[in-house]
Amino acid sequence: MKRLSAVVAGYGMRGHIYSKLLKQLSEATDIVAVAEPVDIRRNLAKKICGISDDALYLDWREIASQPRMADFAIIGLQDADHYEAALEFIAKGYDLLLEKPMAVTPRQCKEITEAAEKKGVRVVIGHVLRFTRFYCAIKEIIDSGELGEIMSIECKEGVGNEHQSHSFVRGNWRNEAECTNMLIAKSCHDMDIIQWLIGKKCKKAHSFGSLSYFKAENKPKGAPARCIDGCPHGETCPYNAVKLYLDDKKNTWFRGAATLDLVSPTDEAVEKALREGPYGRCVFSCDNDVVDHQVVNLEFDGGCTVSFSMNAFNKGGRTISVYGTKGELNGVMGTGMLSLYSFETRKTTEIDSKAMGNTIMSGHGGGDAGIVRDLIDYFGNDIKSKSLCDVRTSYENHLIGFAAEHSRRTGTVVDLEEFEANL
Repeated sequence: MKRLSAVVAGYGMRGHIYSKLLKQLSEATDIVAVAEPVDIRRNLAKKICGISDDALYLDWREIASQPRMADFAIIGLQDADHYEAALEFIAKGYDLLLEKPMAVTPRQCKEITEAAEKKGVRVVIGHVLRFTRFYCAIKEIIDSGELGEIMSIECKEGVGNEHQSHSFVRGNWRNEAECTNMLIAKSCHDMDIIQWLIGKKCKKAHSFGSLSYFKAENKPKGAPARCIDGCPHGETCPYNAVKLYLDDKKNTWFRGAATLDLVSPTDEAVEKALREGPYGRCVFSCDNDVVDHQVVNLEFDGGCTVSFSMNAFNKGGRTISVYGTKGELNGVMGTGMLSLYSFETRKTTEIDSKAMGNTIMSGHGGGDAGIVRDLIDYFGNDIKSKSLCDVRTSYENHLIGFAAEHSRRTGTVVDLEEFEANL
């Protein structure tokens, strides 16, 4: 196997996870440079990646401006920075593992795609659900023909009330001007999975949704701007930042995001973050504007229809039902269990996909490790798994989300071909 080398642009949660998995899963992959502006994260990268001080940079541009020093780049920057970084690294000839979403506008996604195709580099987007045992099992069943021709799919993404408050009310993905719309920031996973399972192009999109609950008019009487300042509703409020970040010592994902310390955030650091940073704010006193619930209807080539629902008001998790001419398949990602009913035998078969789980702490049901394994084979040996997709397929699947959001805003049914042509 060819020995591989990588650079990492952005050592936040995703950059950290991908880097750590690379070191764990491949002795033949070297991380030769990391760019990260936050001191505590840059020091963590030095330890995890086993690199020297002179291979650490404050800005990804310091790496991109030099002659190509590795086979591929991992881009784990904030969403709004994906576009510029991807174009710069592509121009230098790097293959990419680009965290989802590809970029924050459809035109940016198109330009990245065209640049990669022109340069001849491989760009893998972080569509990690493709690499979970759960969705791989569903794909195998569909492709086997057991369900016959697929007529329709119903799927639900339960974002989870706490996850919504953390990421999409208080956090980095709360505001479209700083990031992008909710379907692209969160549910581009699902738009991609839907198309992958069906294996055909999406033709039309229609959507409804809004921000209804996490708004200033729903703020309880007497609630302060920050939870830590003694909210009279703190004992009963499920979004009390003191409970979620300070009292819950096991929730390192929340605590790490608030303090920028991905490994060992202290109570002192958390308390400081709640007093000064965005994660300490009352959820009804934030500058969020992304939706907290949305439904999407899609039509694909051949007439297959899809109903997708995303909302914040649940414990969290994904479910799916696939309806074919020979049977139906139902699954819950959190349990990994699938139920296959055959019209011919009138029998139901229970299938355990052995998924690892579906919480924000579980590595996307095993998908994080899955994409890294397949990436090593792809970049190292040119072995492309069934789960990997090329950059154009990813671009077209991003367009589904952008078109659906356009439908929500305009109250129209959006034709995907016309939508792309008008970019």
